[in-house]
Amino acid sequence: MVAMVLLPGVMCDAGLWQAMTEDLAPYGPLVYGDLSQDASLAEMAARVLAQAPARFTLVGFSMGGYVAREMIRQAPERVERLILIATSSQQDSEQTQAFKAATARTLLAASGTFRGLGHKAIALSLSDQRADDQRLQQQIHAMSVRAGKETYCRQLLMARPDDSGLLAQIACPTLVIAAADDRMRTLRESQILADNIPGATLQVIENAGHMVPLEQPKALAAVIIRWLQSHEV
Repeated sequence: MVAMVLLPGVMCDAGLWQAMTEDLAPYGPLVYGDLSQDASLAEMAARVLAQAPARFTLVGFSMGGYVAREMIRQAPERVERLILIATSSQQDSEQTQAFKAATARTLLAASGTFRGLGHKAIALSLSDQRADDQRLQQQIHAMSVRAGKETYCRQLLMARPDDSGLLAQIACPTLVIAAADDRMRTLRESQILADNIPGATLQVIENAGHMVPLEQPKALAAVIIRWLQSHEV
């Protein structure tokens, strides 16, 4: 059985996938990539590749989608299938980059205990209908506390260049998944991925914001499983 390597987003860890573990386990074994220790996409990709099995299905959520594509550039022969969730190939706008840099500077200069992501940041990552869901808020906050200030600053400052021009080089079967109510990534960004990766399929999960693995884990798992079954290796 081909392993499945799961890559989280900013300030997320293996907890992102826990509500999907039971459904995905028959298509595993599941390997959780650690993106918390490095300061560049290349370093993150190399670390995960060093710890991953020889061949695997690769799943990248949000920032993890950028890392997943870098892994394919570093070792294309090892990735059997690619699944990109709520992610993009676009570079952040100058305004967004400036905001992230300012946030990182403020955090690095601050003393005291890091208290994790704030309520507004967490709410934005959820659909408008679920923005105040206390259970989801707590899950996301707990992951951010585990990640810590240093990881957050590294991830805020990390360059994510536009790699749209490289998407045509991806040769493995690819599934792109968007969340219908994502307030952080647009459907257009997912469409660009699907349009430019040869043979890619685009699926949209309804009633979910950016944190679709937490908001709609069953629906997301079902879409992934149907696609895996139609692209067996």
